[in-house]
Amino acid sequence: MDHPNIRAAVPSDAETIFGFICDLAEFENARHEVETDIAAITETVFGENSVCDALIYEDEGKPLAFALWYYTYSTWQGRAGLYLEDLYVSPDARGRGIGSTILKYLANYALEKGYGRFEWSVLDWNTPAIKTYDATGAKPQSEWIRYRLSGTDLQDFAKA
Repeated sequence: MDHPNIRAAVPSDAETIFGFICDLAEFENARHEVETDIAAITETVFGENSVCDALIYEDEGKPLAFALWYYTYSTWQGRAGLYLEDLYVSPDARGRGIGSTILKYLANYALEKGYGRFEWSVLDWNTPAIKTYDATGAKPQSEWIRYRLSGTDLQDFAKA
């Protein structure tokens, strides 16, 4: 499963990945919510206890995009799955099919590993991403409502 512009991310990419994360958060009007830093990315993505993987899309050595995913499990399928946490393409590289290329790459990766699902979420206002995702044949899971506990809500609930 090779693609000339896609490579596995390595620890020396932590700064690039952090930059992409900040750019993505800025795009989503949530830069103030980024709590991580380069050291944390190095440890949590590339450290011994990492539960995720990442890739970099490059053109002539210049990073243009990244994706980060982790693994899930379906009790109904009895198989692992892949959850795409982030996919970000630099603004100057958009419209070149890079996002679709990364999605196809990860879909093939999931098939090679025998995974039963490849899933992700998208903000409801991100029309360009939704168009890309719709073009893949992926189906929105509108019957599910996503819940999240984080920050003080997580702490308060855990301690209640």
